Amino acid sequence: MLHFIHAADFHLDSSFAALSPQQSAARRRESRELPLRLANYVNQHDIDLVLLSGDLFDSANSFRDTAEQLSNAFGQMNAQVVIAPGNHDWYGPGSPWLTVKWPENVHLFTSPSMTSLEFPQQNLVVHGAAFTSPYQESGFLSGFSAPADEKIHIGLLHGDFDYADSPYCPISRAEVAASGLRYLALGHIHKRTEPISCGETVVAWPGCIEGRGFDELGEKGFYEGTVADDGKMELRFVPFAHRRYEILEVDVTGQDPRIAIENVLPGETVLHLYRILLTGETDERGVNVTALQELLADRFYSLEIRDHTRIAQDIWARAEEDSLRGLFLKELQQKLSSAVSEEERAQITAAARFGLAALDHRDLG
Repeated sequence: MLHFIHAADFHLDSSFAALSPQQSAARRRESRELPLRLANYVNQHDIDLVLLSGDLFDSANSFRDTAEQLSNAFGQMNAQVVIAPGNHDWYGPGSPWLTVKWPENVHLFTSPSMTSLEFPQQNLVVHGAAFTSPYQESGFLSGFSAPADEKIHIGLLHGDFDYADSPYCPISRAEVAASGLRYLALGHIHKRTEPISCGETVVAWPGCIEGRGFDELGEKGFYEGTVADDGKMELRFVPFAHRRYEILEVDVTGQDPRIAIENVLPGETVLHLYRILLTGETDERGVNVTALQELLADRFYSLEIRDHTRIAQDIWARAEEDSLRGLFLKELQQKLSSAVSEEERAQITAAARFGLAALDHRDLG
């Protein structure tokens, strides 16, 4: 039986620019420690094969010490490691794939066409290819078919699926079905996909192994799988990220915003990065986001609160008053009814709140 893991898209040396300088530096250190954690997992779980589907570095000119740490982590794995460089860490001059010494258990695809690596002890052949520039407009699987023999044939690529015009190695369902592969391990898509069957071939993306922003939400990790001697394959997702990015929407209508947030928070948030979107209706003062963020900040690794609330309807009803306040509200209400985007509606709501605060000679919030 073959026991493997399939991971992709480490993006080591990402900038984490949205965080504070101190947190950005800390997150980069944590991401460089990730391969060593992975090595420990490999050895503790008796993994035979580590499949890495590209973009291990965030650029083809990554820091040398990062690449050396990665090499050291791979060298500690009691497993064969196979890598298919992607569009961010493409194989070429100046690339760490060429400038750093890699251990004997590391096997790297270096050609922009399908080649094969044989592992006789596991009755295994891994087929793959490498990006040799930031773009790969032709699909590596075009015209490819693995031999019809008794060996386990696995594909390892970085690319797009069902997107014929993609400049990042487009791969079609028909090509996968005709490939003769038992499993196709893909990278490039940062959101994990459930395994898909195309003919006799199972294909999957594990997603990025660690989120780097609010466009990469939730649990991140890798696939762990087995292939039995009779060809039967099983896959399971293993959450592995040290921290998660989460977006939480909280309706504060008729509630104190802090209590509303605390009522819906999961039990453990201190390791993670949260964006909380406040929705619902509030009075004309809205929410004091700065104060609220200061009160809750120590509950999170990083916290961002955004006020998406709207002014309660009974306040807009005062637009009928024969007063300066009524005239002000009536004009803004007309603008609100003709607004064509959420951004425009948010701006009008903010204008109403500031204007009413000025009319009442008070500070907003």
